[in-house]
Amino acid sequence: MIRELKTLIAVAREGTFAAAGNRIGLTQAAVSAQMQRLEAELGFALFDREGRTARLNARGQQILVQAQEVIRLYGNLSTVTVDPAVAVRVNIGAIASVQRALLPDALAAFRKQCPGASTRVIPGVSMELLNLVDAGEIELAALIRPPFALQSDMRWTPLAQEPYRLIVPRRMKGTDWMELIATQPYIRYDRASFGGRQVDRFLRRMQLRVQDACELDELEAIVKLVENGVGVALVPQTATYRRWPVKVRALDLGHHTFHRDVGIVHRDASQMSEAARVLLDLLESEAKGER
Repeated sequence: MIRELKTLIAVAREGTFAAAGNRIGLTQAAVSAQMQRLEAELGFALFDREGRTARLNARGQQILVQAQEVIRLYGNLSTVTVDPAVAVRVNIGAIASVQRALLPDALAAFRKQCPGASTRVIPGVSMELLNLVDAGEIELAALIRPPFALQSDMRWTPLAQEPYRLIVPRRMKGTDWMELIATQPYIRYDRASFGGRQVDRFLRRMQLRVQDACELDELEAIVKLVENGVGVALVPQTATYRRWPVKVRALDLGHHTFHRDVGIVHRDASQMSEAARVLLDLLESEAKGER
């Protein structure tokens, strides 16, 4: 609730959700979601809403005074010396490929380094996870780099750069990847995902028309469909696929190769718990092969 109380104070100070969001580095939607969550937790409305405007009501003004005192007391807690890794839970979001590759070893090392802390892994696609970090629901998320600038108080820590390959059934003849994309049934990486948008932009840039057979987001399922001879697909070569399945053949795109950037979205280090910073460092080390 501390985060929501801080946002409430910012709204009172700045006058609108949009202005408060600009001040503290959140979207207007994230500010609105936090205020709705605070009202639900308290059990009563804090604002009088009319159209797009929202003004603190009488109860909201009372809560504002109390919120300012709570934040003052909360700020004084930093003067107490405690072990930050004890009885702390770190919530981390992760796309499926990171959960299978980097995350398990990093979590095992985290458990050894911070035995008093626990973790919760929230699965999801990149856009969903980015919104969770923005709304303050999770501290960090491993995802595909967004095709737009992050909010001012959010940071990007790179983990891996994964090249895209054309994968085809091993029994399929031919080495001309452009011809195979144009002539064979195509399994499309979901265009609602950041990675799928990359592929779609590449196809349009190369002026390649495809014969859509299926569209889905799960990379493992796409590889399985190619194994079963359903068609061909453009997918990133993740850490899970250092070696492709025996029934799959991967073709290099040569100088047309493009990449998927995977990394961690998180708040500035000063706004993260010590345990979250430890986990972030371990994920970086795991990605660099330093452990």
